[in-house]
Amino acid sequence: MHPKSPSTLECPVGRAVETVGEWWSILILRDAFQGATKFDEFSQSLGIAPNILSRRLAHLTASGMFVRRRYHERPPRYEYVLTDKARDFFPVIVALLAWGNRHLAPKGESIVLANRNDRRPLDPVVVDATDMHPITLADAVVIAGPRASRGMRARLASLKAMNPAVAPAGD
Repeated sequence: MHPKSPSTLECPVGRAVETVGEWWSILILRDAFQGATKFDEFSQSLGIAPNILSRRLAHLTASGMFVRRRYHERPPRYEYVLTDKARDFFPVIVALLAWGNRHLAPKGESIVLANRNDRRPLDPVVVDATDMHPITLADAVVIAGPRASRGMRARLASLKAMNPAVAPAGD
């Protein structure tokens, strides 16, 4: 069961999780970024049950992450082509890869992100496009956007991390 509270549905993180938050979806997108396009390629790479793969591909297609394109007439066969929306998700996969290598690979990395041209390992960070400074928890807050509801504005104003004035004394 997916949470359907107004704050979750209005939140961009909540909407993103609704689209790609299921773990098979993220792994399907990972494989698509590595060149997989066909059902059999995803199935073989992931070891996923066909019915689950079918549902995940249908959901990702309906969500605008893939376009389904016929590549064979008889029998009909389709490939799943990444959309611009899906390609915009690539930095999220990169961030997950970097985080996993940093925190979940105590004996060393098994996969390293590298520059396509010279194979130099990359060290991804999320930066502000304006000043190119890294975005960190210590330096960032979320604020209400122009379309935020009254409830979302109240929720954001009440969060300690977003408004130190609401933190109880002694925190």
